[in-house]
Amino acid sequence: MFDKLTVVGRLKSLASVVAVGTGLIITPVQAADQEILNSSYDIARELFSAYNEQFVEYWQGETGNTVEIKQSHAGSSRQAQAILQGLRADVVTYNQVTDVDILHQRGDLIPADWRDRLPNASSPYYSTMAFLVRKGNPKNIQNWDDLARDDVSSVMPNPKTSGNGRYSYLAALGYAQKAYPGDEAKEDAYLKSFLGNVAVFDTGGRGATTTFIERGIGDVLLTFESEVNNIVAQNPDAGFEVVVPKVSFLAEFPVTWIDRNVERNDTEAVSKAYLEHLYSEDAQRLIAGFNYRVHNETVKQEFADRFPDLQLLPIEEIAGSWENAMKVHFASGGKLDQLQRR
Repeated sequence: MFDKLTVVGRLKSLASVVAVGTGLIITPVQAADQEILNSSYDIARELFSAYNEQFVEYWQGETGNTVEIKQSHAGSSRQAQAILQGLRADVVTYNQVTDVDILHQRGDLIPADWRDRLPNASSPYYSTMAFLVRKGNPKNIQNWDDLARDDVSSVMPNPKTSGNGRYSYLAALGYAQKAYPGDEAKEDAYLKSFLGNVAVFDTGGRGATTTFIERGIGDVLLTFESEVNNIVAQNPDAGFEVVVPKVSFLAEFPVTWIDRNVERNDTEAVSKAYLEHLYSEDAQRLIAGFNYRVHNETVKQEFADRFPDLQLLPIEEIAGSWENAMKVHFASGGKLDQLQRR
């Protein structure tokens, strides 16, 4: 479950052994000055592996101290539950606001106003939902309406366990609202067909990617724009193609430090710096390199050709608020459950 990054200058073996004459001198490895745990969403492994390298170098240059960063990855809702059950993460880097809110609402681990502590409502980067289709796009999938066709099979994360999945559902809902304004019956009919065409609801985004690529299931994968572009870059010979619908959902990636845990772990300063550094120009450039949209204007101009102009619908326009979306659509017996009943 954990990916470990060793800090700059830390020896890779448990001890260095140096031969001197006929004897051996065993030099114990010096541990890092501090250690923090980042609890993150499922498909962020590669991004934070790279960011952690950048941050530990920055931190050592700024303070002279070393830090070891550990990673925990899964669907963001599962990650939040793990913290509530005792996982002593210092920071969270999630893909949905409600998965951070729950840390206040159910555990009182962070303050209610946590979004006010960092810029852009504590979301250092953002993305949207996109489609990954097979070579040549044989089903000619171009927009959200194509995902409700009888001949199309899709793969996506489960909205019950994954913020990624909830974004896909809400993006489809936003499309239906614009396609059938004021006609809830047609909206529901579209969503019922859309959900009925999902061949596999995986627990997280990376599982959905594996199902589509390695198991060969489905005509289209629904996931973040960043993920589909990374897949194409990592599989140049597979012929996968990216389709980004012109209207989609604004997917924010909220971050915060866990007040109760950083106090207990004595990691408040390094944990705050770890998140604040995400807003630096160097970090924003690295994040954009992983196909996420960023806020830094200089970096946005550098990567303008990579990100097409879109109409990104915020949660307020589609469902009023995240609280309302969770209650109406994703709670047990809610709209999602009703639409999936055969």
